[in-house]
Amino acid sequence: MAQIDGLPPLSDVIRDHELSAKKSLGQNFLLDLNLTAKIARQAGDLTGCDVLEVGPGPGGLTRGLLAEGARRVLAVEKDPRCLPALAEISAAYPGQLHVIEGDALEINPLEHLTPPIRVAANLPYNVGTELLVRWLTPKDWPPFWQSLTLMFQREVAERIVAAPGSKKYGRLALLAQWRADARIVMELPPEAFVPAPKVHSAVVHLTALEKPRFEADAAVLSRVVGAAFNQRRKMLRAALKVMGPEIEDHLRAAGIPPTERAEQVSLEAFCALAREIARS
Repeated sequence: MAQIDGLPPLSDVIRDHELSAKKSLGQNFLLDLNLTAKIARQAGDLTGCDVLEVGPGPGGLTRGLLAEGARRVLAVEKDPRCLPALAEISAAYPGQLHVIEGDALEINPLEHLTPPIRVAANLPYNVGTELLVRWLTPKDWPPFWQSLTLMFQREVAERIVAAPGSKKYGRLALLAQWRADARIVMELPPEAFVPAPKVHSAVVHLTALEKPRFEADAAVLSRVVGAAFNQRRKMLRAALKVMGPEIEDHLRAAGIPPTERAEQVSLEAFCALAREIARS
């Protein structure tokens, strides 16, 4: 395996620092530096960009991002065991890597990074979806990020890019496609990781749109699609009862038959419904 920098192979880093992936933190380490560099390239041209990375672990993707020319990387790591390994990378790239020990859900990237900002991460399985939804639903748009290049379980990745009418179409697809272009750019087998997970993984690249495809309030739309797909087998007039007693009127005003089921409703129609509810 070719090296992308002058640092030791990741297998040596893990051995020397006695690192083992913790299931409680959703960790699966990707050791092939050729693969981590390839993932970094999926984030686009990083020269002149700051990058937010969540859950760097021993730093495989971190090294790929820096080798691909990222101006600065902010690596947020919850596991203190990984900090010495990340410190070695920081020493090899003076002034380009800033490591924060903490929870990515509690950190404001704009306090540490300068736009343009891209996000690239092999997200911990246990917080990946929550982070994605937060990044997609800020009150103000455009967001702090230009693009998101994120690794998920393949099933989650497929839910992000799913089209209406499919069983995988749901809240994630609607929120992602409302404000971004989303596509799967890589797939990785379980054996690419240590320990090998039971599922395949995939990398999704999302590019922020200048404005949402259709007008809607982010909080209202998120509540509507969350309720609709929480009981996806029910007709919308039943699934959306939690939105208020006038829900059938709102559905008709938005051009949606109250007997329709959520997976048949387009993004445009859901946005129209969110506007009707917000006006009431």
